[in-house]
Amino acid sequence: MPTSLIPAPRGVVAGAGETRLTDASGLYAGAGTEGVGRWLGGVLRAATGLPWREAREPAEARDGVRLSLAADLGPEAYRLVSGPAGVLVEGGDAAGVLHGAQTLRQLLGADVFRRAPVRRDRVWTVPHLTVEDAPRFRWRGLMLDVARHFMPKEGVLRYLDLMSAHKLNVLHLHLTDDQGWRVEIQRYPKLTEIGSWRARTKIGHRASPLWDDRPHGGFYTQDDLREIVAYAAERHIGVVPEIDVPGHSQAAIAAYPELGNSDVVDTAALTVWDTWGINPNVLAPTEDTLRFYEGVLEELLELFPADAGPFSPFVHIGGDECVKDQWRESRTAREQIAKLGLADEDALQSWFIGHFDRWLADRGRRLIGWDEILQGGLAPGAAVSSWRGYAGGVTAARAGHDVVMCPEQQVYLDHRQDAGPDEPVPIGYVRTLEDVYRFDPVPAGLTPQERERVLGTQANVWTEVMEDQGRVDYQTFPRLAALAEVAWSELPAPADRDFAGFERRMTEHYRRLDAFGVAYRPPGGPRPWQRRPGILGRPIDGPPPAL
Repeated sequence: MPTSLIPAPRGVVAGAGETRLTDASGLYAGAGTEGVGRWLGGVLRAATGLPWREAREPAEARDGVRLSLAADLGPEAYRLVSGPAGVLVEGGDAAGVLHGAQTLRQLLGADVFRRAPVRRDRVWTVPHLTVEDAPRFRWRGLMLDVARHFMPKEGVLRYLDLMSAHKLNVLHLHLTDDQGWRVEIQRYPKLTEIGSWRARTKIGHRASPLWDDRPHGGFYTQDDLREIVAYAAERHIGVVPEIDVPGHSQAAIAAYPELGNSDVVDTAALTVWDTWGINPNVLAPTEDTLRFYEGVLEELLELFPADAGPFSPFVHIGGDECVKDQWRESRTAREQIAKLGLADEDALQSWFIGHFDRWLADRGRRLIGWDEILQGGLAPGAAVSSWRGYAGGVTAARAGHDVVMCPEQQVYLDHRQDAGPDEPVPIGYVRTLEDVYRFDPVPAGLTPQERERVLGTQANVWTEVMEDQGRVDYQTFPRLAALAEVAWSELPAPADRDFAGFERRMTEHYRRLDAFGVAYRPPGGPRPWQRRPGILGRPIDGPPPAL
């Protein structure tokens, strides 16, 4: 059983025997671990049917589970000891205790991931062993695109549980795009009244002739987002919101046409975009636009407090794929360039991003954006999500900026998992489970100081062709389990990694995902109901370039 742990721990020493958990087993949560104790008691009571009485002293949980902090362990590190005295989970902090508790769940078997007992006569045991563990990277994330296809609040909470089970700690929530605005902003109600719904949706790649003529949309109320942030914080996950500017903004322009380049196009005629691709309708680079988005961000900062979890001071402002054709035609944009003494439209985007960099810094927050924000230079505190390859991350690290590595060619989970004809809506390069497992977030050629700038990595789940939870599950799992191990575990060089061993451990992990209700892609290929015959994709042949 211990050999099936995912992500792989740094060290496991097996003992002889096992700890049996019974109706008499208690759960003790020492000072600083009370929140983990409440969470663990809840999931164990639900799955096992055992009472898990709350022990007031460690001795009262001698035959059960004890949680405590340990001064000799670092941040997020944990030590799990199972022996004759029961199970002891120690952490360098509460997050470490939680990670140890998640390892304990895996040791108990797949059925502990269910929400109710399936066998009342089940005997629950933990093998005697010692696990010593700590993460490789601080930032271990998942980007969920809820703008292209809306994921209801319950789905986001479910993904937070899945992230925690895999020891991931950052949810990057992509809240706005051309196809939808998903966050309630009270001072600008049209953003959700108009911007959160589109009349129809392209089915498949943008070249597909197929349409879903039903309206699609939805948004999170401010209380929904407070709940999501609090739920994440209980699991020691930070939520980084993304408000995309100055491109990917047609939904906002549809709601407030004055935000667009109205001297070039009839922005009042624009609607929330119903197809995919790079949109030419971008924000007008004006002071009025800046004031509008300052208002958006003022409410956003209240919803996503800086102390709510790992990396929660960060706010993602997008900054990618801003087509500047309208700016070149716009008299207003040209006058702004001249007024500011800028060289060209690229410098105008840098001015736009730089404004919010300073605005956020003045409020104790940090800007992070896609690697295009490097154009024109960044303030010292800004960070970069390197998506177009490794190059942006290398440039940022060498310039002294923190980096999250998420190259499209490696960890975009909307890319297809196999070249076979049954793969649903094939997008991009083939990225198999093994490909993700052999991904290394740290580019070659960086100095030790530059390598320290790599905060970690995340998988990105863009949902243009994922219209519901089942499709998101299919594209995300099991590859997210591989990414979690890459982010957490101290692995050999990519070519030397034991993928066969990982596959063996996945045999048990699939049972956990089954118990959790995850509609993952089976190792043998999609099930009949997971296929999408006749829906056009955008496959790219050959291995992805190392950019």
